Amino acid sequence: MKASGRVFKYGDNVDTDVIIPARYLNSSDPAELAKHCMEDIDKEFVNRVKQGDIIVADKNFGCGSSREHAPIAIKAAGVSCVIAETFARIFYRNAINIGLPIIECPEASKDIADGDQVEIDFDTGKIYNRTKGTSYQGQAFPEFMQKLISAGGLVNYINSGK
Repeated sequence: MKASGRVFKYGDNVDTDVIIPARYLNSSDPAELAKHCMEDIDKEFVNRVKQGDIIVADKNFGCGSSREHAPIAIKAAGVSCVIAETFARIFYRNAINIGLPIIECPEASKDIADGDQVEIDFDTGKIYNRTKGTSYQGQAFPEFMQKLISAGGLVNYINSGK
């Protein structure tokens, strides 16, 4: 499994309230949530993001409330992966549960810049920065987590009977 796209770069402590502001939580429709993804931290995100793009952030991405709406909004906006130095634990679990690939890699989070073209190999955890010609070793997903992500999340995986 691989992903590649343009990077949107953010800093430390990107919380779930800026990923999807609370004023939009009256909907659980992924397409509706995607329209407001990141708008309180990056007004132009939804106008610029393309299918397959990647979010890179620093420490503690997804902190704050435990809402599943945050990873759903990111995935529905077209983001193929989030790379960060560290993730809030509940966001990490919620992302896997809904099938959003996330990778912890401090070196990549420090070195990759906004606008860089990046490719990720989920089988090996290898992250390639095509813009800079550099690579980083992220945490590879165990096979069972790759199956969850490939299925589109935990519920789809269970319903598929695999």
